[in-house]
Formats: sequence, C-alpha cells, structure tokens
Amino acid sequence: MEDNSAAGEVPQTVVVPYTELAAELLHAVVESYVLREGTDYGEKEFSLEDKVAHVISQLKRGEAQIVFDPETESVGIVKPSGRKA
Repeated sequence: MEDNSAAGEVPQTVVVPYTELAAELLHAVVESYVLREGTDYGEKEFSLEDKVAHVISQLKRGEAQIVFDPETESVGIVKPSGRKA
C-alpha cells in the first residue's frame, strides 16, 4: 500500500470556508456552480439570483460547503458528507 502522506502529495480536496471569501468572490463561485450544475428546482422557474441566494443560504446553514480540488484546480459545492449540494 502506498503512503499518501508522503512529501509532495496533493490532498484530495480542501474545504474552503465561505466566510474566507470576499462577497464578490463568493457570489462568483456560487453563480459558476449554479450555471455549471444546471440546478433543478422543480416545476417553478427561479432566476439565477434566486438560485445563487438559495445556495449561499445553504452554505450559511452548514448544509453545503465549498471545496477546492488541487489536482484539477477546480472549485465545487458539496453537502458536508461529500455528496453534491
């Protein structure tokens, strides 16, 4: 078995507290996520701003978290258990 803690190894993902991001950057990260994921809200259509506000609310309630993947240099939003928000 390989030891993944060896020097130079990149961690799988890093949780980025939403409170560490400037408001404009947080909005841009969430907007990018919403547009990329095509978030489905059921029968009723929601505006982009409504969807962004919904995800930011989830972040504030701890129902979602921002993660950074150093290997792919990408940012995503997941439920704390690791499932997509």
